[in-house]
Formats: sequence, C-alpha cells, structure tokens
Amino acid sequence: MTNIEYLTSYVNHFVETIKQAGIQDVVMCPGSRSTPLAYAFAKSGCFQFYRQIDERSAGYFALGIAKAKKAPVVLLCTSGTAAANFFPAIVEAFYARVPLLVVTADRPHELREVGAPQAIDQLHLFGKHVKWTVDFPIPEKDDANLAFVERHILRAVSTSKAFPMGPVHINVPFREPLLLDMEKSSPTVNMHAPEIGKLVPSEEFLAWYNDILQNETKGIIIVGDSLQATEGFWEFAKMVQWPVLVDPLSNLRTSIPVDCLDLCIDQYDAILKNDAFQKVAAPNIVIRFGAQPVSKPLMLYLKALKPEIYIVVDESPIYRDSLHIATHHVQVEAQSLWIKTVEKSASTYLDSWSKANRIATNHVNSYIQKETDEGALAGVLFDTLPDKSFLFASSSMPIRDLDTFFNKTNKNIQLYANRGTNGIDGVVSTALGTQAALNRPGYLLIGDLAFLHDLNGLIVSRFHRCDMTIIVMNNDGGGIFSYLPQSTETNYFEHLFGTPTGLEFSHIAAMYNAQYNAVHTKEDFKEALAGEKSKDIRLIEVFTNRQVNTETHRKLWADISKELDSVWKV
Repeated sequence: MTNIEYLTSYVNHFVETIKQAGIQDVVMCPGSRSTPLAYAFAKSGCFQFYRQIDERSAGYFALGIAKAKKAPVVLLCTSGTAAANFFPAIVEAFYARVPLLVVTADRPHELREVGAPQAIDQLHLFGKHVKWTVDFPIPEKDDANLAFVERHILRAVSTSKAFPMGPVHINVPFREPLLLDMEKSSPTVNMHAPEIGKLVPSEEFLAWYNDILQNETKGIIIVGDSLQATEGFWEFAKMVQWPVLVDPLSNLRTSIPVDCLDLCIDQYDAILKNDAFQKVAAPNIVIRFGAQPVSKPLMLYLKALKPEIYIVVDESPIYRDSLHIATHHVQVEAQSLWIKTVEKSASTYLDSWSKANRIATNHVNSYIQKETDEGALAGVLFDTLPDKSFLFASSSMPIRDLDTFFNKTNKNIQLYANRGTNGIDGVVSTALGTQAALNRPGYLLIGDLAFLHDLNGLIVSRFHRCDMTIIVMNNDGGGIFSYLPQSTETNYFEHLFGTPTGLEFSHIAAMYNAQYNAVHTKEDFKEALAGEKSKDIRLIEVFTNRQVNTETHRKLWADISKELDSVWKV
C-alpha cells in the first residue's frame, strides 16, 4: 500500500465520518498542510463548502453559520499561526455556547520542536476555550488508525453538541507528500453517530413549579439569549399571565401572537431606571430562561431586590448567575418547563407592567419620529425591516439601541449578536455567516470602529453569493465610552477612548464592488433603506455625532421617568 493510498483512505474516512455525524457545512482556509482534507471535503460533494482566505474572519464566519443553525460547523486551516488566528472566534463560541469542529492540520511529530518552518506547538493550542481537544495519529498503513478516526470524530461532534454546546479541536498531522487518489470512492463507516438524550425535570420539581405558576400573581419571566427553541413559549406565558421581560436576542420580541402582545415587556430597560416603578414592579418570584439579558438596569434592579425565589433554567450545569442571587439552578431544557397549567386572568400586577411598558413605548416611538441621533435612526431601521429578514447587531451601542428601540412585533424577523464575550471583533464575518445559513435578507447594524476591526470579512463576498445590507453608524470613534465614567476626564478621554480616525468607507465599498450610500440626514437614511438593492453587499454609511447621541438618549430616559413618576410616585 503506497503513501497516496493510505493517506487517501485516511482522509476519506475522516470526511465520511463527519458526513455520517450529520455535519453539513465546512469553512476552509487555503494552506499547504491541510491539502489532503481540503481536497477530500471538496470532492465529497456532500457539504456546503465555504472559502475564506483570512483565518480570523473565517472563524467568525463559521461561528455565524453555527449560531444560526445551532449545529456544528467544520472550520479547517493549515498549520502554524493560521490556527492561532482562529482563537478569537473560538473564545466567542465557547462563551456563547456555539458548536464548532475546529480542524487544524499540523506538521508530523518529527518536525515539532526542531525549528521546522510553519510549525508551532498546536497541542492544546486553544487551552480551556475548547470543550475537548485531540491530536490525531499520522496517516499510516494501520486499520486501527481508521477506527480511531471514526470514534474520535464522533466523540468530538457529540461533545460539541452536548450541553453546554461549544467548540472542540482536532489536530491532524500529515507527512509529505500530500497528494490523494482523487478517484478513490468513499469508504463505509462502521460506527453510528451517538444518540444524545434530553434533560427533563423530576416529578417532584414539576409539582412544586406548577404550584408556583398557578398560585402566584407577582412573578416575572425573563427570557435571554441562547434558547435552543422557542416553539410553545407564548402558549405557556398566556396561561401563566406574568409579565415577560424579553431580551431582543431571545427572538421572542418577534412573531408574537396578537393575544400575547400585552404580556411582552420590551421596554424594561427604560422603565426600571425609575425608582417609583421599581417599587410597584417588585416580584415575589423570578424565572429566567436563557442567558443574562443585555440590560444593565434590569441586572442592577435584580441585584438590589434579591428575589425570595429566583429560578435560572439552563441546559448546562454551569451557573450563569453573575449576580449571585439565584436560589434554584434547574438543569433541564427550557421547553420542558413550558407546561400546561390552569389559565389565569390578568392581574393588577401585570397591568402595571403593561401600562409602564406602553408609556415607555409611546416615548420611544415619538423619539424615533422627532430625533435624528443614532438611536432614532436605529429605530427607523428596525421599523422598516422586511418580514422574513434578520438583523445582526454589533456590540457596544448597536446592541443597546436594539434593546431600546426594537419594539415587539408580529413580523418574522430574527435577531442576532455576539454576546459570548461582547467583543466588537469579527462582527462583519459572523453576520455574513449567519446570512449564509439563514438564506434570508440580512441587515448588519455596526459602528465605525467595529467595522474597521473586520473589513477582511468582506472578502468572503468575492467567493459566495450573499444578501447583506450593512449600516455603519460612523460617529468617528467609540460611542459607547461616552456613557461611561471615564468620559468625565476631558483632558485625555478623546485621545484614549474616543479614538477618532477621520475615516469614511466609500473606497472600501468600491473595492468590494458594494452598493454605497452616504447618509447625513434622516430623510436620506429612509430613502437609502427604501431604495432598490442592486448588489450582494449594500453599504449605508450614516454620519452621526457622538455627543448629540449621548445627550438625546439621556433626555429620552428622563422623559420616560418623569411620566412614570406622575403615575406611581407618592
């Protein structure tokens, strides 16, 4: 058996096992050492195959696909620092609980630690930021190697999908020559994909839980990001008749049944800034599904309140309770607790939340109509998003504007962001990966600094069709810092935190053959959004003022609080 024969058998077995495990998507970066796997994946014809020449952007592109599909994606590169460039996306995937199968080609063992080119220590390269890592054997004439490949790939896939989902790392060394017999057919895989069971609550817990739902009126439900599914939630909420505080990334602010609109509280961030309403709103019981919401006022409120019963429902044994106030951690799938119970009537407690929410919503809608700052412009964007589209929001101001200005709707719109580590890197690539997976019109709301961080992400549009409108809020620097205490130090703030670059992006649009609009007024923005999209990438650059943005946001919160005071302050 020649080198070509056993190398071909090895990589074909590798690829066929991944196919049998149900993985559908492969993101590949070009490089010499990964040649055998790249060719094997490409000739298989069984995968959606994506190319990206920048490993850092490729990692985030794969993250976007996996985030949208809630399924593992293969991320493949050559040896050396190519693998290290995956690290930021892997860290985000780990904390956001997104499954990735990271495959790094490597030099053979005899070329490690001897000064060979493009050879770094890739063993445990990603440390504790992957759920599992394994170094594969060199392809040799040995049937035991093929059995090892089968079992360890299936273990890797199963590990990435088990709660909490996340990235795993397979390191694969190859000796030269790296050529394959491209005519050889795919092998038969003997090992079947593992079965992953469901996490369900005990009968004892369900009895206690059901009693709470039926007899307590002053309870709230909080829904955050990273729910595996949302089907059946609103039927459950309608029976319980508690206010539901809905983070935008839960994807429960959209497609809301008409008879559940009053249950959905989407302005909690604004109304919980008011001391008088905080007293009215105090719950006896809190149940949270999913991750901690974006809203800081909500978190500060709960921390000060310390509810007597605070149930956090999570598929993982990891406690996502940074406030240290949860009284019950329930490790089950969220849907298992959306149980049928006796439907209750609306309470005065729910009415208070709904009334406060309407007051805030009226102010927000008026603000969107009258003001011209970033928040108002974001509101214009959210109102005009078409049905069956999706929006990706960058960290910093865009995600906060999404929380404030995205009103609940019955339109079918999906909302995404990178909130595992809340970084502004890789946002363009993640959004493009999300669009590739969803295959629906995409919108990205991003600031100028975050856009600069990932301009290379646009390269993928040269290899694959996409449908993305990118709205860059260009306030010439870091807008979020204007809301933080360091902004009061006027001597150094602009130099160290504002970081103005003086850049605009018309030339970037031209380089990538993107449709481009420069926007200076709200009317221009509306016209740009309403205009026909003629290219795969449409870039709308909106020039705004950081100082005006800060002042108008604070005025909005003050106006809402003033009316809440008039209703509830004694």
